[in-house]
Amino acid sequence: MTGPLRVVVADDQALVRTGFRMILAADGIDVVAEVASGLEAIDAVRRTRPDVVLMDIRMPELDGLEATRHILGAREAPVTGAPRILILTTFDLDRFVYAALSAGASGFLLKDVTPEHLVAAVRMVRGGDALLAPAITRRLVARYAHRDPEHAALHRDLAVLTARELEVLSLLAQGLSNAELAAHLHLSAATVKTHVARIFAKLGLRDRVQAVIAAYETGLVSPGPGT
Repeated sequence: MTGPLRVVVADDQALVRTGFRMILAADGIDVVAEVASGLEAIDAVRRTRPDVVLMDIRMPELDGLEATRHILGAREAPVTGAPRILILTTFDLDRFVYAALSAGASGFLLKDVTPEHLVAAVRMVRGGDALLAPAITRRLVARYAHRDPEHAALHRDLAVLTARELEVLSLLAQGLSNAELAAHLHLSAATVKTHVARIFAKLGLRDRVQAVIAAYETGLVSPGPGT
């Protein structure tokens, strides 16, 4: 992936926007727009075509959740063309964060994130990775996921997956990396990467966060004790 990394910062607090812009700019990341509402975020994405959006949840006019749904909606941008969205929050277990992740956000950051973590997170999701610890994902799913069979069937149809792909998805949902999947299944890294890519394509998933949510919501795996 070439070219400068382009970011939109959406937060209704001017100090937060300024602080994030200064941190990112110091690391050579181009903040192409700073906005204070969800409506402004949608417009900024349309105008500037950023790689990543830092999206606050609670904003006037239109909140970050609805803005995320709009930006990542099929009518507005195909999965391959939409920016990656990182949710900004002061709460690490918030039902709105879960809803945003279900809508396609690639992870979330607490607003007291360190400068180093902020920069690393933006670069990570721009590269196609998801940013969310498996343990936090499991806790979010356990608290907020719809577990009724009707919803699960509508959410994702796992029948399209092969037995091996179901196995890979189950292990992926437990937080295993591709390297760990390869070791556990005695497969090559390239084969695991192919399986993961096929799972994403068949289920219409953007990244590992959505894969984890799909695995839990469909009942393929269940949150264990202590999550």
